[in-house]
Amino acid sequence: MWSTFFVTDMEGRTVAPVAAGVGAGAAQGGAAQGAGGMASLMSGRSTFGGNKRRRTTSTGNSMSEAQEGKIKLAFFVAIVGVVLTVLGVGTEFWVELAAPKSFYNNQTCLTAHYGLWKGCTKTLWVADIDPGRESCGPAELPGESNCTYFKFFTTGENAVMFQKTTQKNLNVAAAMLVMLSLFLMVMGAVCITMSLSKEIIFFLKPASICFILSGVLVLLSLMVFHQSVLALLASDHTVPLHHELSWSVSCLGCAGAVLIVGGVLFLVLALPCSPWRRCLPQKDSDS
Repeated sequence: MWSTFFVTDMEGRTVAPVAAGVGAGAAQGGAAQGAGGMASLMSGRSTFGGNKRRRTTSTGNSMSEAQEGKIKLAFFVAIVGVVLTVLGVGTEFWVELAAPKSFYNNQTCLTAHYGLWKGCTKTLWVADIDPGRESCGPAELPGESNCTYFKFFTTGENAVMFQKTTQKNLNVAAAMLVMLSLFLMVMGAVCITMSLSKEIIFFLKPASICFILSGVLVLLSLMVFHQSVLALLASDHTVPLHHELSWSVSCLGCAGAVLIVGGVLFLVLALPCSPWRRCLPQKDSDS
């Protein structure tokens, strides 16, 4: 009387209900079996994602939701370092050079600031400068500014500031170190993105290496740039200059430290088990 039909669940198993007309007891049993089959089918649908999550996590190649949250937090720390690096590289306030206030005349004085790519000279009014300050500046004061890009990377010419000549080899080396650092940041970000999308912890190890090396290269570029500033000051002693590192260098210093911390966090998360879990049981057993 009733046509026999089959129901296939999410895992490919076939559930066949009992045909009607075999008696009251059989009908009740069939109904109970059908209800049980439908209940198991619904439960399979509702817990299918969770079972799959547990199976992939037990193999050791995937991650749990808690691990995913920790990775995202560490990735946010690394992104902060990347933003600070881009901010420092794109600005020209790495170092400020200032001549004495009364070196040229009693009304105006000259200051300069430059970074990796360009330098700016600025003429300030002596009346706007703090009376307790002996040198001209700071560069944030209003005045007539003239900015030009360096020709280190085009014609290979050195720049001249206050009759002093820059050392293009040191400046180019600092710029190349920063660019290599930015490349490693991009590679580390790609590894973290693949780790989160594919749910594979293995990509955390190369990401940690990329971020740690990028932080070290950023700090190394600051050291090379400082040596270039000292070489600039030593090239000529005709004009006495006061120099100080500006806020762009502070951004890069913080960026290098943050990138190294982010890389260490990724390395800790890539370990098979937490170091604290290894140490705490030993302390409890000794006590």
